[in-house]
Amino acid sequence: MKQPAKLLIVDDEEDILLSLRFLLQQHYSSVQTEHNPYQLVRVLRNQSFDLILLDMNFRKGDTSGKDGLHWLQKVKELQPQASVIMITAYADLKTAVEAVKIGAADFVEKPWRNEKLLATVQTTLKLKQTTQAVAQLKAQNTILQSEIDQSFAEMVGQSEAMQRVFQLIEKVGKTEANVLILGENGTGKELVARAIHRASPRRAQVFVKVDLGAIPETLFESELFGHQKGAFTDAKSDRTGRFEVAAGGTLFLDEIGNLQLPMQAKLLTVLQNRSVRRLGSNAETPIDVRLISATNMPLYSMVNEQAFRQDLLYRINTVEIQLPPLRERTSDIPLLIEHFIKLYGKKYQKEQLDISAPTVQLLQGYHWPGNIRELQHTIERAVILCESNTLQAEDFVLKTSTPDIASSDTAEGPNTYKLDELEKWAIRKVLTQEQGNISKAADVLGLTRAALYRRLEKYGL
Repeated sequence: MKQPAKLLIVDDEEDILLSLRFLLQQHYSSVQTEHNPYQLVRVLRNQSFDLILLDMNFRKGDTSGKDGLHWLQKVKELQPQASVIMITAYADLKTAVEAVKIGAADFVEKPWRNEKLLATVQTTLKLKQTTQAVAQLKAQNTILQSEIDQSFAEMVGQSEAMQRVFQLIEKVGKTEANVLILGENGTGKELVARAIHRASPRRAQVFVKVDLGAIPETLFESELFGHQKGAFTDAKSDRTGRFEVAAGGTLFLDEIGNLQLPMQAKLLTVLQNRSVRRLGSNAETPIDVRLISATNMPLYSMVNEQAFRQDLLYRINTVEIQLPPLRERTSDIPLLIEHFIKLYGKKYQKEQLDISAPTVQLLQGYHWPGNIRELQHTIERAVILCESNTLQAEDFVLKTSTPDIASSDTAEGPNTYKLDELEKWAIRKVLTQEQGNISKAADVLGLTRAALYRRLEKYGL
């Protein structure tokens, strides 16, 4: 069986090209030849190669090896990831050392012995694969180390709504289906994504999270797909993209609703082709990831407003999980309170803490606009600041309900100078004026549809 590898032979002697091609085609899936080194730039800009066999001398009577070193340097500029074996009839140690310094992987003399040449090619390709694997492991380790200190509590809940979520996680976890998790901020979308990963056949592999809402459009391709050294001004070294880092595991695309349309198109292409191409490279790298996406944005409304691609939505939501807000599962609040008190009591050396029953009732009656995340932070603060072993109502600071701006609005605007309230008033006024048309309202406000949707979510409009 032929080994999947793409080889290029560059030599000015046709018989050399013919014999090498005949030999190597028996062992490797793709072998190309080129007799004119001046065509190398064109060839390398259009195609990527795993290994290049490069002659040292291209001018009749020249034995200096200068031509070979020149073209070796050009190859490493255009395709730094390609391994190069130099071939010459005039081998000398000084030239060999110089070639290795520039980036050659090995050095073979003419005439060659087939067994030795095949062994050199095989060893060079294995070394290349090992180097790539090490780079991928380093990238994975960097991501894992950046997340190792983050605390992700186990999912807690006995309500009917959460039992339905648990059942879905159990069913979908066993499959390779793409999953879309919908829910308000703070409802635990990442916890669900991690639970699906742990329930999947990929549980022993890496889980890679990407916060799409935090990636500038200019860095989107580099972050997700990777780049080659020199692909742009600040690309000082090769970078492995998140799709490649997540190989064999799960890729979690958080805040996918924040993607602008051009980035949506690029993501869709990768998902359809099941391969990525690093910036600055022509090589297509197959991807093997389990995709989980999440958002708090109203994707279906955004599809209707042409702010989110319908074909991308179909691609990412083979199975859809809707997380309930905390106000719709208040029966779980006592369990969550107990869980977080234990968690932060241990963290802050206050393990004897408990909470009074009236305080639990108070917390159950609160509307929790920030959902579980707000509850978690509220309890952590109370644990830090409490004076006794029993948490009381006075240990908690809860936001009071924001008064309805509409009641205090004048024809000119609200009776306030707070920027958030002014923005909320302006959005509400323009939406009323445009009869709820999101596209027209966004144009009037000078926003993109996605940005307007984010503000609607923020202000609960």
